[in-house]
Amino acid sequence: MPIAQPPAPSAPVTTHLPKIALVGRPNVGKSTLFNRLIRANRAITHDRPGVTRDRMEGQVRSRGKRTFAIVDTGGITLDAHAAVAEGPEGIRGFEAEILRQAEAAMAEAAGICLVVDGRDGLTPFDEHLAAHLRRAGKPVLVVVNKVDGAEREDEMLAEFHALGFPLLPVSAAHGHNVRVLEDEMRDMLPEEPDEPDKPGGDGEEEEADNADPDHADDFGPAQGQDDAEDEGAESGAPAPAEAKGPAYDPTHLRLAMLGRPNAGKSSLVNALSGQQRMIVSDVAGTTRDSVDVSFESGDRTITFVDTAGVRRRSRITDSVERFSVNASLKSTTKAHVTLLVLDALQGVTQQDKRLVDLLDERKTPFMVLVNKIDLVPRKLMPDLEASFKGMLEFCPHVPLLYVSAKSGKGLGPVLPMAERIRAECHVRVGTGQLNRAMEEVLTRHQPPVVRRVRPKFFYLTQAETNPPTFVFFVNDADRIQTPYARYVEKALRRMFRIEHAPMRVRFRSSHKKKGE
Repeated sequence: MPIAQPPAPSAPVTTHLPKIALVGRPNVGKSTLFNRLIRANRAITHDRPGVTRDRMEGQVRSRGKRTFAIVDTGGITLDAHAAVAEGPEGIRGFEAEILRQAEAAMAEAAGICLVVDGRDGLTPFDEHLAAHLRRAGKPVLVVVNKVDGAEREDEMLAEFHALGFPLLPVSAAHGHNVRVLEDEMRDMLPEEPDEPDKPGGDGEEEEADNADPDHADDFGPAQGQDDAEDEGAESGAPAPAEAKGPAYDPTHLRLAMLGRPNAGKSSLVNALSGQQRMIVSDVAGTTRDSVDVSFESGDRTITFVDTAGVRRRSRITDSVERFSVNASLKSTTKAHVTLLVLDALQGVTQQDKRLVDLLDERKTPFMVLVNKIDLVPRKLMPDLEASFKGMLEFCPHVPLLYVSAKSGKGLGPVLPMAERIRAECHVRVGTGQLNRAMEEVLTRHQPPVVRRVRPKFFYLTQAETNPPTFVFFVNDADRIQTPYARYVEKALRRMFRIEHAPMRVRFRSSHKKKGE
């Protein structure tokens, strides 16, 4: 089955910006430098070599200066013949794919920064990679990392002069010379096209506010320590409906991929975006960072956030995996819609149920994609569908789609359904409609008598959008039982045509009717 609105050769959101690629052997500090430059904790950093595998893009912004994109890449291991050599344990088996990703980044880049480790000195991997870059025919700057101060610059840079490229000592961890590096990177960019001058800033924004807008975490030494928190309680007084979470922009759709390891999230991103953007393998845990993959579809920009697989916390003993899981859960709070990817061959697992419960409890807009459906025998499909429908018994509004990333089966409705969910999250209902809705709900089915008293409904208001939140003011909220609350929610969904988005329906005690 063809993919819905198949994109042309896809282009990232930052395509209009010139790019600088960060390349180097494993564990020289490329990801730490990437985070420092974009002023956000996006790339996972760790002392263990080979943590980064997929390439990741971000923007470098400074007030009054030219904005450009940088691309973080995995560690490259080449031998003297520019062939892939075996790397450290973290990337073993992925060396060729990492090189392919890095070469794609270098092909799009205006300049290349070769990051080396000043403490380790010049290594054969550095020399082989430098020779490979020399053939690329693009400006190259050797960034000597882990030089913590000017007093040791001459000593630590000495042997790197043999590479024949300009050198710059920096410390990504401590920020030494990082702003100088930004200026050097700008000098590598092509001249800006002639266009009307844009204001460079009026002093309202501080430098710390220049971080990547989609990943606005403050830069800090710790990585992955912020678990996604449930958003707080509502205020007691009714207020005009206002949106929470990502703002509604019909030209941009941001989708987070979530699921257990090896469910096929990266394969689905590649299939839906029309490009081999993510490294895919049969090894569980291939993806570690939360990586943005953007492409144009008509007049819209669609961004997938591919994330690491989420296992039960009790089974996570590796600190890198813990950081990855935290980033995965946090990505769902920054996306318009989350795509929960399940493995049809594994059936419904306890971890799948936990993820569904988590998303439903937080009222996260999401849909369920059951992947690898092409591998399930036809005679087993009825039982399989029944088990997945049963999993969604307590959140029947969630769309359930059966897909195959490999064959393309069932992928057509995915993007239209995600767009529909996002639109429903921003539904606003007028006061007149709300009053008529409450009358219709009560007329069809009055609330049952509880402790010899029937609850009285005074008025209904919409407190928020994203998700739509409706508040009924009643004489005693404690008398509204769960079955009746479900009936009310189902009625509101039908009347306001909110079929798949999450919805909050709340009951608050009030002893007066509105206007009294």
